Amino acid sequence: MAIDFEQARHAMIEQQVRPWEVLDPRVLETLSVVKREDYVPPRYRKLAFADLALPLEHGEFMMKPVVEGRMLQALDLAPEDDVLEIGTGSGFITACLARLARAVTSIDIHADFVERARQRLLADGITNVRLETADALAYDPSHQFDAVCVTGAVAEIPPRFLEWVRPEGRLFVVRGHSPVQEAVRLVRHGERWAEESLFETDLPYLQGAAPVKRFTL
Repeated sequence: MAIDFEQARHAMIEQQVRPWEVLDPRVLETLSVVKREDYVPPRYRKLAFADLALPLEHGEFMMKPVVEGRMLQALDLAPEDDVLEIGTGSGFITACLARLARAVTSIDIHADFVERARQRLLADGITNVRLETADALAYDPSHQFDAVCVTGAVAEIPPRFLEWVRPEGRLFVVRGHSPVQEAVRLVRHGERWAEESLFETDLPYLQGAAPVKRFTL
C-alpha cells in the first residue's frame, strides 16, 4: 500500500515531536520541509516517520524524530550561525542544520556515510555544507563554531569538544552509560559554562568514546 509521506510527516510532527516539547517554529518548519524519507536507508523508507531509531550500517542508528527535534531546538540556531556536526550519519540532521544556519561542517568516521550524505544533500540543492571524513576524537578544526552538535554518545565529554565552541556558543551532547544516558546543552560564557540537563535517552557511542571496561575479580 502506498504511503502518503506528507500526511505521515505531519503526523510525526503533531503526534510525536510537538508533544515532546519541541515548540520552536523554525525547527518545526524545518522538520516539515526536509524530506526525512529521502535520508533513511531505502529498506526502511516506509518507517521514516515512525517513533523508532532506524538502523544504519556500522552499527549506527538514525535518532528517533523526537530526539532530533529536541536536539535542533536545544541548539537555538540563528540564520547567521556556523555549526559543527559530529556524526553525519544519514545526512538528515545535516540537511536540517543547513536550513537553520548559515554554514555547516559535518564530519563522520565512516567514509561511505560522508559520500552518501554528499549525494543526498546535492540532490536537495543544499550547498552550505562542508563534509569531511574524520575521527572526532582526533579532529582539529581551523576555527570555533557558534554551535556544536554531537549525534553519538560519549561516556564523558572530551575537553576538545568544548574548545570548538565560541563564547556564547552552544554544545549539544549525550553523555553517560547506556542504557540511561543524559542529553545536555552547555552554553559558553567566556571561560564559564552553563549546563542544562534536557532528557534521558540511549544512543550508540562515538567510536572510541564508550566507557572503559573495568574488570574485577
